[in-house]
Order: sequence, then structure tokens, then C-alpha cells
Amino acid sequence: MTSRAPAEPLLLPPGATRLALGTMRLLDWGRGPGELAAFLGQAADLGLAVLDSADIYGGGAVEPALGAAFRQAPGLRERFRIVGKCGIRLVSDGSPPATVKHYDTSRAHVRARVEGSLRALGTDRLDLLLIHRPDPLMDADELADTLMELRAEGKIRSLGVSNFLPAQADLLQSRLPGPLAAHQIEASLWHPEPLLDGTLDHAQAQRMLPMAWSPLGGGREPSTALAAALVTQGAPLGLSSAQVALAWLARHPSGILPVLGTGRLDRIREAVAAMACVLDREAWFGLLEAARGRPVP
Repeated sequence: MTSRAPAEPLLLPPGATRLALGTMRLLDWGRGPGELAAFLGQAADLGLAVLDSADIYGGGAVEPALGAAFRQAPGLRERFRIVGKCGIRLVSDGSPPATVKHYDTSRAHVRARVEGSLRALGTDRLDLLLIHRPDPLMDADELADTLMELRAEGKIRSLGVSNFLPAQADLLQSRLPGPLAAHQIEASLWHPEPLLDGTLDHAQAQRMLPMAWSPLGGGREPSTALAAALVTQGAPLGLSSAQVALAWLARHPSGILPVLGTGRLDRIREAVAAMACVLDREAWFGLLEAARGRPVP
């Protein structure tokens, strides 16, 4: 039997809850720097130790908001492993402005965005940098060299990808001296395809940590069958439908880390409790059947 140690440092510190706090909608939470600092401290008290962000979130305003919160509470930044992302250019983003939304994994863009994120956050490093989307024009050699330079400079500690196909991740991995640490994808009972199409098999084979965005469907209503199944499975366990959906992800052997998009402490508490629940195999497949509208073959 062969094994490979995961990339160091590990994204999830010992004792932390297997959840991340996503910040894409942080500006909608309506908190100033002091209130946001207090909220982040309370989330850390509940066991959340991973903070997920990106250079484009909030049109570029989320990272400065986080940086302002960190300045309000010395030591707060060190309670989190910060995940950053880059590689997407929005229309009218940057200088000179872009006229069409596109992907950019060039040396100049990646370096500029990482260094910009560090300035905005007021930190000296990103604990994990993800390439936000696969770039059809990605030069794997150039990108790998850039990432290794940034890592050697201490500006990023671990590397990963987001929304890649397995073959796309393998291309970048083939140029790197060490393993990719994580792969962030959409995965949920509303979008179970990665559990069936080889994406999560690939993550498990490569010992990459899967991170699931929109683990509760991103606001989409469940189908009638799925809504009923969530209630049926949750009632005897004392779990809400949202908790059952998170427990369903937690049951997967790849060790999925859901990325919560909430700014409410009560929902974080519920999510923490859900990750400690273990669904049995028949319950898990029953939920999958309800989600897909048909039994497995």
C-alpha cells in the first residue's frame, strides 16, 4: 500500500470543525469593521478556523472589509486559515479595465492579485491559494513557476484549484513539485454530480481536500421529494433539513469541507452540530435517490 502525506501546512488545524466560513456575500451582512470582527471571533469560538474569500468578491470590496475587521481585533487573523482565490477578471476590473469577463492565469495577473489580496487583508500570507476557474489559455509551466515563486517568498503556503475537471487539475499538478492541497467545487444534494462523475474520486485518490461551495443549494428550493426526504431523515435524529443536507456531505469518505455562506451565528451552531452526525448508508442513498428523482442503477 502506498500513501502520500498531504500538503503542509494542513488547511484544517487540529480540533477545528470541518467547515469554512464563506465571504462572497459578506457585504450583505451589513456589519461595520467592529461588528464584523466580533462576529468572526464568535465564529472562531464555535470552531470555525477556515475563512474563504476571493479577490473578486463584492467587486473587490470583501477583502478590504476583512482587513478592516482584522485591524479592529489584534490576533483575530491568526485564528483563521485564510483561503484566497484569483484567476477571474470581471468587466471593468483592474487597470487597464477588462472589456469582457475572462480568466487570467498569467504570471503578471496572478502575482498582482496575490499581492493585492495581502495588502487588502493586512496579512503577510494566504494559507491556501486556489486558482478560481480553469483557464483554457493556462500555461501550466508558467503558472506553476509563478506559484512556486510566491510560495518561496512566503506569500502563499498551500496551493489548490476551484471548479476544475480532474484532467485540468492533473495538468497543473504535473508541473508542481508537491501535491495540490484542495479542490473547491459545487457539491450538495442540489448538485450531487461531483459524487458520481469522478470528481470526488479524483480528490480522494490525490488526497486533495474537497471544499463544497453552496452546500445547501445556494438558496434554491429542494424538490418536493427531496424536501420530504430531508424531513423524514432528520426527524428521528432531531435535525433540521439543512443539518441533514450537511450531514449527507459529511458522510462522504473524501472528507468534504462545506463552505457556509451565512452571517448568522445560529446557523453556524446548527452546521457545527450537523457535522458531528453520521447518516447510515441507506439513509444516505435514500437522500441521493430523492435528490436525483430516481434510484441508483
